[in-house]
Amino acid sequence: MSVWTEPAPAKINLSLHVVGQTPKGYHQLQGLTVFTKLCDELTAREAKKDTLEITGPFAPALVSEKSNIILKAFELFRHHWPKSLPDGLHITLEKMLPVAAGIGGGSADAAAALRMAVRMSEQEIAISELSEIAMELGADVPMCLFSRTCIIGGVGEQIQIVDPFPKLQLVLANPGIAIPTAQIFRQLKSKNNPVMPKLPTQVEHSAALALWLQDTRNDLELPAIEFAPQIAEITREIAQLPGCILSRMSGSGATVFGVFGAELQAMSAAQQLHKLFPKHWVAQTPII
Repeated sequence: MSVWTEPAPAKINLSLHVVGQTPKGYHQLQGLTVFTKLCDELTAREAKKDTLEITGPFAPALVSEKSNIILKAFELFRHHWPKSLPDGLHITLEKMLPVAAGIGGGSADAAAALRMAVRMSEQEIAISELSEIAMELGADVPMCLFSRTCIIGGVGEQIQIVDPFPKLQLVLANPGIAIPTAQIFRQLKSKNNPVMPKLPTQVEHSAALALWLQDTRNDLELPAIEFAPQIAEITREIAQLPGCILSRMSGSGATVFGVFGAELQAMSAAQQLHKLFPKHWVAQTPII
Protein backbone atom coordinates (compact mmCIF):
# COMPACT_ATOMS: atom_id res chain seq x y z
CA MET A 1 0.00 0.00 0.00
CA SER A 2 1.35 3.42 -0.98
CA VAL A 3 2.13 5.88 1.81
CA TRP A 4 2.62 9.58 1.16
CA THR A 5 4.28 12.07 3.52
CA GLU A 6 4.55 15.83 3.30
CA PRO A 7 6.09 18.40 5.69
CA ALA A 8 4.20 21.56 6.65
CA PRO A 9 6.90 24.11 7.58
CA ALA A 10 6.18 26.87 10.09
CA LYS A 11 5.71 30.35 8.62
CA ILE A 12 7.44 33.31 10.30
CA ASN A 13 6.62 36.91 9.40
CA LEU A 14 9.90 38.82 9.78
CA SER A 15 7.85 41.90 8.92
CA LEU A 16 4.12 42.48 8.47
CA HIS A 17 2.74 45.87 7.42
CA VAL A 18 -1.01 46.49 7.22
CA VAL A 19 -1.23 49.14 4.48
CA GLY A 20 -4.91 49.29 3.54
CA GLN A 21 -8.28 47.59 3.40
CA THR A 22 -10.34 46.42 0.43
CA PRO A 23 -13.99 47.44 -0.04
CA LYS A 24 -14.94 43.95 1.17
CA GLY A 25 -13.00 44.50 4.40
CA TYR A 26 -9.94 42.35 3.66
CA HIS A 27 -6.67 43.77 4.98
CA GLN A 28 -3.96 44.61 2.46
CA LEU A 29 -0.56 43.43 3.61
CA GLN A 30 3.13 43.79 2.82
CA GLY A 31 5.69 41.60 4.50
CA LEU A 32 8.76 39.41 4.41
CA THR A 33 7.97 35.81 5.26
CA VAL A 34 10.36 32.91 5.88
CA PHE A 35 9.78 29.21 6.50
CA THR A 36 11.56 26.90 8.90
CA LYS A 37 12.78 23.35 9.17
CA LEU A 38 10.43 23.04 12.15
CA CYS A 39 7.15 21.65 10.82
CA ASP A 40 4.00 19.62 11.18
CA GLU A 41 3.93 16.44 9.08
CA LEU A 42 1.15 14.81 7.07
CA THR A 43 1.02 11.11 6.26
CA ALA A 44 -1.67 9.52 4.08
CA ARG A 45 -2.61 6.06 2.84
CA GLU A 46 -5.62 4.70 0.95
CA ALA A 47 -8.73 3.89 2.99
CA LYS A 48 -12.49 3.28 2.53
CA LYS A 49 -13.31 6.90 3.41
CA ASP A 50 -11.53 10.08 4.42
CA THR A 51 -10.50 10.12 8.07
CA LEU A 52 -8.12 12.36 9.98
CA GLU A 53 -6.04 11.26 12.95
CA ILE A 54 -4.13 13.93 14.87
CA THR A 55 -1.07 13.05 16.93
CA GLY A 56 1.83 15.00 18.41
CA PRO A 57 2.21 17.39 21.35
CA PHE A 58 -0.38 19.91 20.11
CA ALA A 59 -3.03 17.40 19.04
CA PRO A 60 -5.26 18.10 22.10
CA ALA A 61 -5.74 21.70 20.95
CA LEU A 62 -7.56 20.46 17.82
CA VAL A 63 -9.80 17.83 19.42
CA SER A 64 -12.83 20.13 19.67
CA GLU A 65 -12.69 21.23 16.01
CA LYS A 66 -15.84 20.19 14.11
CA SER A 67 -14.02 20.30 10.77
CA ASN A 68 -10.40 20.50 9.73
CA ILE A 69 -8.75 22.55 7.01
CA ILE A 70 -6.79 19.48 5.80
CA LEU A 71 -9.97 17.59 4.92
CA LYS A 72 -11.33 20.75 3.28
CA ALA A 73 -8.18 20.94 1.14
CA PHE A 74 -8.63 17.38 -0.15
CA GLU A 75 -12.34 18.03 -0.72
CA LEU A 76 -11.59 21.13 -2.82
CA PHE A 77 -8.91 19.28 -4.80
CA ARG A 78 -11.35 16.47 -5.64
CA HIS A 79 -13.97 19.04 -6.67
CA HIS A 80 -11.57 20.67 -9.17
CA TRP A 81 -9.96 17.41 -10.36
CA PRO A 82 -12.53 14.60 -10.04
CA LYS A 83 -11.24 10.99 -9.92
CA SER A 84 -7.70 12.29 -9.37
CA LEU A 85 -7.35 10.84 -5.85
CA PRO A 86 -8.29 7.59 -4.11
CA ASP A 87 -11.93 7.54 -2.97
CA GLY A 88 -10.80 7.54 0.65
CA LEU A 89 -7.68 8.45 2.61
CA HIS A 90 -6.56 7.88 6.16
CA ILE A 91 -4.59 11.02 6.97
CA THR A 92 -2.39 11.45 10.02
CA LEU A 93 -1.33 14.92 11.11
CA GLU A 94 1.60 15.00 13.51
CA LYS A 95 0.93 18.36 15.16
CA MET A 96 4.31 19.73 16.25
CA LEU A 97 3.44 23.45 15.95
CA PRO A 98 1.31 25.34 18.49
CA VAL A 99 -2.22 26.28 17.42
CA ALA A 100 -3.41 29.87 16.82
CA ALA A 101 0.20 30.99 17.28
CA GLY A 102 0.90 33.30 14.32
CA ILE A 103 3.17 30.81 12.55
CA GLY A 104 0.71 29.49 9.99
CA GLY A 105 0.11 26.04 11.46
CA GLY A 106 -3.31 25.44 9.90
CA SER A 107 -2.41 27.22 6.66
CA ALA A 108 0.80 25.22 6.38
CA ASP A 109 -1.13 21.98 6.96
CA ALA A 110 -3.63 22.88 4.21
CA ALA A 111 -0.83 23.75 1.78
CA ALA A 112 0.91 20.46 2.57
CA ALA A 113 -2.35 18.62 1.83
CA LEU A 114 -2.59 20.32 -1.58
CA ARG A 115 1.04 19.50 -2.42
CA MET A 116 0.42 15.91 -1.37
CA ALA A 117 -2.73 15.75 -3.51
CA VAL A 118 -0.77 16.85 -6.59
CA ARG A 119 1.79 14.10 -5.98
CA MET A 120 -0.96 11.50 -5.51
CA SER A 121 -2.80 12.55 -8.67
CA GLU A 122 0.35 12.48 -10.81
CA GLN A 123 -1.20 15.24 -12.91
CA GLU A 124 0.44 18.33 -14.37
CA ILE A 125 -1.28 21.08 -12.39
CA ALA A 126 -0.26 24.70 -12.84
CA ILE A 127 0.82 26.47 -9.65
CA SER A 128 -1.59 29.29 -10.55
CA GLU A 129 -4.54 26.88 -10.47
CA LEU A 130 -3.40 25.39 -7.18
CA SER A 131 -2.92 28.87 -5.71
CA GLU A 132 -6.53 29.75 -6.53
CA ILE A 133 -7.69 26.73 -4.51
CA ALA A 134 -5.28 27.65 -1.74
CA MET A 135 -6.78 31.15 -1.55
CA GLU A 136 -10.23 29.62 -0.97
CA LEU A 137 -8.80 28.00 2.16
CA GLY A 138 -7.17 31.13 3.58
CA ALA A 139 -5.03 34.15 2.74
CA ASP A 140 -1.86 32.52 4.15
CA VAL A 141 -2.24 29.23 2.27
CA PRO A 142 -0.83 30.39 -1.14
CA MET A 143 2.50 31.46 0.38
CA CYS A 144 2.63 28.21 2.36
CA LEU A 145 2.30 26.30 -0.93
CA PHE A 146 5.78 27.55 -1.84
CA SER A 147 7.22 27.42 1.71
CA ARG A 148 10.10 29.61 0.55
CA THR A 149 11.28 33.04 1.66
CA CYS A 150 9.04 35.58 -0.06
CA ILE A 151 7.71 39.11 -0.15
CA ILE A 152 3.93 39.08 0.17
CA GLY A 153 1.41 41.67 -0.98
CA GLY A 154 -2.30 42.15 -1.57
CA VAL A 155 -4.28 40.13 0.97
CA GLY A 156 -1.52 37.52 0.90
CA GLU A 157 -1.97 36.18 -2.62
CA GLN A 158 0.82 38.26 -4.22
CA ILE A 159 4.05 36.32 -3.73
CA GLN A 160 7.58 37.21 -4.84
CA ILE A 161 10.21 34.58 -4.03
CA VAL A 162 13.42 35.98 -2.49
CA ASP A 163 16.55 34.04 -3.45
CA PRO A 164 19.32 34.06 -2.31
CA PHE A 165 18.70 34.70 1.38
CA PRO A 166 21.01 34.48 4.42
CA LYS A 167 21.29 31.14 6.26
CA LEU A 168 19.73 32.47 9.45
CA GLN A 169 18.67 30.71 12.63
CA LEU A 170 15.48 31.40 14.56
CA VAL A 171 14.56 30.95 18.19
CA LEU A 172 10.80 30.78 18.81
CA ALA A 173 8.89 31.20 22.05
CA ASN A 174 5.15 30.96 22.71
CA PRO A 175 3.42 31.48 26.08
CA GLY A 176 0.65 28.99 25.29
CA ILE A 177 -2.02 31.60 24.62
CA ALA A 178 -4.22 31.09 21.55
CA ILE A 179 -4.60 34.43 19.78
CA PRO A 180 -7.84 35.10 17.82
CA THR A 181 -6.53 36.60 14.57
CA ALA A 182 -9.80 38.29 13.58
CA GLN A 183 -9.99 40.07 16.94
CA ILE A 184 -6.41 41.35 16.65
CA PHE A 185 -7.17 42.82 13.21
CA ARG A 186 -10.33 44.45 14.61
CA GLN A 187 -8.33 46.02 17.44
CA LEU A 188 -5.76 47.46 15.04
CA LYS A 189 -6.27 51.21 15.33
CA SER A 190 -5.02 52.15 11.86
CA LYS A 191 -5.70 50.11 8.73
CA ASN A 192 -3.58 52.38 6.51
CA ASN A 193 -0.02 52.31 7.80
CA PRO A 194 3.27 53.25 6.08
CA VAL A 195 4.35 50.82 3.38
CA MET A 196 7.27 48.46 3.81
CA PRO A 197 10.61 49.73 2.46
CA LYS A 198 12.00 48.04 -0.63
CA LEU A 199 14.17 45.02 0.10
CA PRO A 200 17.88 45.75 -0.52
CA THR A 201 19.56 44.17 -3.52
CA GLN A 202 22.29 42.70 -1.28
CA VAL A 203 19.77 40.87 0.92
CA GLU A 204 21.89 37.69 0.92
CA HIS A 205 24.23 39.49 3.34
CA SER A 206 22.87 39.25 6.88
CA ALA A 207 24.21 42.70 7.84
CA ALA A 208 22.23 44.38 5.04
CA LEU A 209 19.13 42.41 6.00
CA ALA A 210 19.52 43.36 9.67
CA LEU A 211 19.67 47.06 8.81
CA TRP A 212 16.61 46.77 6.59
CA LEU A 213 14.62 44.89 9.23
CA GLN A 214 15.12 47.75 11.69
CA ASP A 215 13.02 49.94 9.38
CA THR A 216 10.18 47.41 9.24
CA ARG A 217 7.60 46.34 11.81
CA ASN A 218 4.68 44.06 12.61
CA ASP A 219 1.59 46.26 12.79
CA LEU A 220 -0.32 43.56 14.69
CA GLU A 221 2.13 43.49 17.58
CA LEU A 222 0.59 46.28 19.69
CA PRO A 223 -3.00 44.97 19.57
CA ALA A 224 -1.70 41.46 20.29
CA ILE A 225 0.21 42.74 23.34
CA GLU A 226 -3.03 44.29 24.63
CA PHE A 227 -4.56 40.80 24.41
CA ALA A 228 -1.50 38.96 25.80
CA PRO A 229 0.98 41.25 27.64
CA GLN A 230 3.44 38.34 27.95
CA ILE A 231 4.38 38.93 24.30
CA ALA A 232 6.16 42.17 25.22
CA GLU A 233 8.15 40.50 28.00
CA ILE A 234 9.27 37.63 25.77
CA THR A 235 10.27 40.06 23.00
CA ARG A 236 12.41 42.09 25.43
CA GLU A 237 14.13 39.01 26.83
CA ILE A 238 14.97 37.57 23.41
CA ALA A 239 16.33 40.93 22.22
CA GLN A 240 18.86 40.93 25.08
CA LEU A 241 20.29 37.49 24.25
CA PRO A 242 23.81 37.47 22.73
CA GLY A 243 23.82 37.45 18.94
CA CYS A 244 20.17 38.43 18.49
CA ILE A 245 19.73 40.47 15.29
CA LEU A 246 16.01 41.13 15.75
CA SER A 247 13.25 40.16 18.16
CA ARG A 248 9.62 40.52 17.06
CA MET A 249 6.22 38.84 17.11
CA SER A 250 5.16 36.71 14.12
CA GLY A 251 1.78 37.16 12.45
CA SER A 252 -1.00 37.90 14.92
CA GLY A 253 0.92 36.20 17.75
CA ALA A 254 1.53 34.97 20.29
CA THR A 255 4.77 33.41 18.98
CA VAL A 256 7.83 35.66 19.30
CA PHE A 257 11.01 35.02 17.31
CA GLY A 258 14.63 35.99 17.60
CA VAL A 259 16.86 36.08 14.50
CA PHE A 260 20.44 34.83 14.91
CA GLY A 261 23.30 34.57 12.48
CA ALA A 262 24.93 31.45 13.94
CA GLU A 263 23.56 28.08 15.05
CA LEU A 264 25.54 27.98 18.30
CA GLN A 265 24.22 31.41 19.30
CA ALA A 266 20.66 30.27 18.59
CA MET A 267 21.11 27.03 20.55
CA SER A 268 22.48 28.95 23.53
CA ALA A 269 19.62 31.47 23.30
CA ALA A 270 17.02 28.68 23.26
CA GLN A 271 18.58 27.12 26.36
CA GLN A 272 18.47 30.45 28.19
CA LEU A 273 14.85 30.99 27.18
CA HIS A 274 13.93 27.55 28.53
CA LYS A 275 15.33 28.63 31.88
CA LEU A 276 13.60 32.03 31.80
CA PHE A 277 10.23 30.65 30.67
CA PRO A 278 10.10 26.98 31.73
CA LYS A 279 6.36 26.69 30.96
CA HIS A 280 6.56 28.27 27.49
CA TRP A 281 7.03 26.43 24.20
CA VAL A 282 10.56 27.20 22.99
CA ALA A 283 12.20 25.94 19.79
CA GLN A 284 15.31 26.62 17.73
CA THR A 285 15.29 26.06 13.98
CA PRO A 286 17.04 27.15 10.77
CA ILE A 287 15.30 28.98 7.95
CA ILE A 288 14.87 26.69 4.92
